[in-house]
Amino acid sequence: MPPMTTSVVVGGSSGIGEYIAQRFADRGDEVVITSRDASRARDVADSIGGRTRGIALDLADPESIEASLGDVTGVDRLVVTAIEQSVNTLADFNIEAATRAVTVKMVGYTEVVRVLRSRFGPEAAVVLFGGLAKDRPYPGSTMVSAFNGGITALVRTLAIELAPYRINALHPGVVGDSPKWRDVPDHPHVQRTPLGRLVTMEEVADATDFLLRNSGVNAQNLIIDGGLLAT
Repeated sequence: MPPMTTSVVVGGSSGIGEYIAQRFADRGDEVVITSRDASRARDVADSIGGRTRGIALDLADPESIEASLGDVTGVDRLVVTAIEQSVNTLADFNIEAATRAVTVKMVGYTEVVRVLRSRFGPEAAVVLFGGLAKDRPYPGSTMVSAFNGGITALVRTLAIELAPYRINALHPGVVGDSPKWRDVPDHPHVQRTPLGRLVTMEEVADATDFLLRNSGVNAQNLIIDGGLLAT
């Protein structure tokens, strides 16, 4: 019997993170999901079932990350999806919200990788989540566009520091059946996307799997948007 695969999904208590965690659990992985709220992490882990457990982790408090991940002893797949997404414009710039958002995405993501690196299995791989706002800003995306752009550079430098382990980033467009967008059937991107529809959570999860399993893909930024950027 092959050894158990351990998958860690930071931000796995909701949205696409939860969907990916469920996918891993359904095929028999030992799965660790995180949420800022410990009880939510445990409840969602119970809902996912299988060999899933939930722990509390707050990426906005980077100094607490090492202790929070203390009992995660081995990692084969690491997916970091967590985001602090708040509308923030230059005209009404909220410094506190901006600092928290950038801390989560830049410092928090990096610290998670640093803490877990020594626990990686021989074929371990990492996927960090960015987003299409890096290339297609929208009103209020000042910080979201900035930190998702930062993810593109982060995977390149971390690929050098993590070698021989692989790390890539995934940048989804609007995910039509995600909890955030499934009740907005007439999103303006639908008509602009060559597919004639928005991408799905299944497609994003499958793209995540591809980046994790393909041993030749490293230091890449994969966009999954149905072709929107071509328009």
